[in-house]
Amino acid sequence: MKKLGIAKVLLSILSLLNVDFINAQSNEDRYYSAIQLHRQQYKEGFTGHPRSPVSAADTGLIDFFLPNKDWELPAKFILTPESKAFDLPSYSGKTSKYRQYGKLNMEYQGTEFSLSIYQNLSLMKDAAFQNYLFLPFTDLTNGESTYEGGRYLDFSIGDIQDGILRIDFNICYNPYCAYSDGYSCPVPPAENRLKLEISAGEKKFRKPKQH
Repeated sequence: MKKLGIAKVLLSILSLLNVDFINAQSNEDRYYSAIQLHRQQYKEGFTGHPRSPVSAADTGLIDFFLPNKDWELPAKFILTPESKAFDLPSYSGKTSKYRQYGKLNMEYQGTEFSLSIYQNLSLMKDAAFQNYLFLPFTDLTNGESTYEGGRYLDFSIGDIQDGILRIDFNICYNPYCAYSDGYSCPVPPAENRLKLEISAGEKKFRKPKQH
């Protein structure tokens, strides 16, 4: 009887572990599906944009790293209200006025790093973009698996909750300059040039063959 009781306890524990495993699997599946849906909608966005650098036929050449939830990181946000406006150059040679809105400190697999997040002073004059925050960065994948000019992330001030901004590098994207010439794309500032590989998000565009 005693052995039977132990067996029942073990079966109960295994059952609970199995439920946790299934829940973990379903959470991973839900996350993967959400990222895949985001990417599908991202590609569809090119087809309806009047100045799209990518034709509908070429959206299949837009490529991504596999979704990896490890690259969804909580970043500690530090507001920098005394920061001054500066001219942020673009790859076309034009400049725009930006200011640093805050600093973000985070960690990936034991490596600590920080990024700055910015406000575009011109966009702030538009009521629709008053809360818009811009996060451009480069990393060690640039010029190899990703676009050499860096990648971007977009946020809203409201995304900052209790001093934390969750940054999901799985949704970082290429500037239009990665697809075609003739666009004015901001150059990530020196403080946002990371000395680590961000193996997440959008990869280098597989440009169509010239006929």
